Amino acid sequence: MPPDSMRGLASILNTPPEPVPRVHPGATPIRVLLAEDDRELRLLLATALRRDGYEVLEAHDAKHLLELMGEALVSGNGGPVDVVVSDIRMPGASGLDLLAGLRRDDWTTPVVLITAFGDPETHAEAYRLGADAVLDKPLDVDDLRLVVQTLVSMRG
Repeated sequence: MPPDSMRGLASILNTPPEPVPRVHPGATPIRVLLAEDDRELRLLLATALRRDGYEVLEAHDAKHLLELMGEALVSGNGGPVDVVVSDIRMPGASGLDLLAGLRRDDWTTPVVLITAFGDPETHAEAYRLGADAVLDKPLDVDDLRLVVQTLVSMRG
């Protein structure tokens, strides 16, 4: 069976694709900060990531994302954010603006951008600014899960 068919079958059967995060009982959970202004999509993505064992902080726009990052850093509650997943087009500031600001301030946290407007110029700009991955909508949730897992495993 071709890989795409197998992945589709895994989604239909509601079984997680491999690899899944190695979150050990008692270990500090891996924190994913998710910024998406579409409430339903944010809930879907957050639920999928939580099922994989991640702690997910949900933001409804870029400003809220920055607030949550600051709170996580200052409070020490659970440690810093391990991965950022952000929509590119959101009210207030774009995911590209957010990414540029993070990199300008020397944040090395992996950033995954998602977009419904995935033209080549947008992708090129995202990578130029330091995005680790750019995924187009409609989004395959399993693709996002695999990208997040890969980024987490690369960080050690």
